[in-house]
Amino acid sequence: MVRKTPLAAAALMVSGSLLLSGCTITADISDWWSETFGSASGPPEVREEFPYVREGRIFQDTGQDTEMRFAVTGLERTDEYTVMYYEITYLDDFSGPNRNLSMADTLVDPLTGRVYRQFLDEDGLKYGSESPNQDGLFPVHDGVTNEYVRYFPRIPDEVSQVTFVGSGLGAMTGIPVQDVEDERPDPESPNGPDHLSLDDPPPSGENLTFANRRPDEDAVADEGWVQSFVDSEIASTTRDGDREIISLHSDVMFEFDRSDLTEEAEEVVRRAATSLAANVHPDEPTITIIGHTDGIGDDAYNDRLSVQRAESVRDLLAEEIGAGYTLEVEGRGKKEPIAREGGPDDEQARARNRRVEFSYVFNDTTEATEEEEYDDDGLNTAQRNVTWPAPYDDDPGSVVAEREQDGILLEVYPLRRDGAYVIGTVAFTNTTDEPLIPEMGGSDVVAGGPEQFSKGTLGGFQLFEPESGLVRYVAQMDFGEGRYSSFAEEVHVLQPGNTYNLVAVFPAPATSVEALTLRAGPFGEFEEIPVEY
Repeated sequence: MVRKTPLAAAALMVSGSLLLSGCTITADISDWWSETFGSASGPPEVREEFPYVREGRIFQDTGQDTEMRFAVTGLERTDEYTVMYYEITYLDDFSGPNRNLSMADTLVDPLTGRVYRQFLDEDGLKYGSESPNQDGLFPVHDGVTNEYVRYFPRIPDEVSQVTFVGSGLGAMTGIPVQDVEDERPDPESPNGPDHLSLDDPPPSGENLTFANRRPDEDAVADEGWVQSFVDSEIASTTRDGDREIISLHSDVMFEFDRSDLTEEAEEVVRRAATSLAANVHPDEPTITIIGHTDGIGDDAYNDRLSVQRAESVRDLLAEEIGAGYTLEVEGRGKKEPIAREGGPDDEQARARNRRVEFSYVFNDTTEATEEEEYDDDGLNTAQRNVTWPAPYDDDPGSVVAEREQDGILLEVYPLRRDGAYVIGTVAFTNTTDEPLIPEMGGSDVVAGGPEQFSKGTLGGFQLFEPESGLVRYVAQMDFGEGRYSSFAEEVHVLQPGNTYNLVAVFPAPATSVEALTLRAGPFGEFEEIPVEY
């Protein structure tokens, strides 16, 4: 896992940093594409139709939330890095220093789940367009367009489209990456510093430009992976980069305080063996079986019990999976809980923490078959469903469901497939005369759920698949060293009468799934939300 990439190393990492670069679209996905879009059996043509424009209301730290126009005017790949050119125009009146409260600017490869953030200096200031006072703030005038340049790590050559998040206006899918030999020239006479006062706007029709600072030897950029979590009554799967963890819930496997497998466990492990044989990378055939306990009892006892349970699973797995695999055993006792015990959902949290995990490097070229779909037992949590990147669209579609609670109207738009993920778009409207903060609940609305995937304002959101019983949580972006970022926009103070569009990203269901249930925290469930491309 790469946390920060120094500029000097970026070019050297192109060939080795993307362990999933061989990711393929399976035959059944191509069939789905043909059935959905007619004669086309391959990916859609990548068209360069800059600018890509999005308009909407964004959160500001002062509460002067305003309508903004955001336009990506270029995304260019040089020999050293990826350069993003964009323009921002504020359409409403506001004054004083304001900061956009959206997530950090991020480029996402929706096929592999690789994520890239901007190069920063040691003070946390962005490279590219320089703020006139070296404080990260830029002069803004109503109706005037500001032009910006930003630098990201070099995206691998095989990536032709990315999804951009960070403007505060949702996910912008299908942004093409253009290969160029040289960067665009810097602004000849940057005029931004000449118009710092609101009383001194630029002439009508003139854009504000700024001096450009290219990344130097001190530049670092965050790189990471989208981490997804799919759950069922029997098992859950966490995918992070090239590594996958299938977690079998111990209450299905063992009686209380015992390490011998129950009768039901034999069938579960047999199914797990079939899934593992299909998903483990043939070049790295090591499977680590890890036992975990809840927090009851002392460390020494729980360590022993977790090892004994892992060994029981290993012995049966060895009989079922056959030769060609290295099976390793670890017992971690109660050291790595994924749910917080001792709260109002203590029983569910302890049950979540009692688990046996299979950790392995997964085979990204595996093609799913009808025989490998485990809709009847929940072990299809490990199935990865990948379609083509979603083409760009500035229209989220029509509202398909809505509900009002405590003065806040929640409107739900169709889910949209984007590579290995689906993007959920919702709108919040404050229908009162006072500023409001929605009580979304987060982990409080997921009884005993994994805290890591329940954080953030939309952390309580889930997608439920009624036929299979699978639950898909909001994805996270993992930047290493315990640094995570929710793959969803945060909800801040809603100003009276204002409407805000926000997105949450989930691991995608199979292409045969045409509708899902959205669990929207305290707003309740919305059934039959369509899944579109």
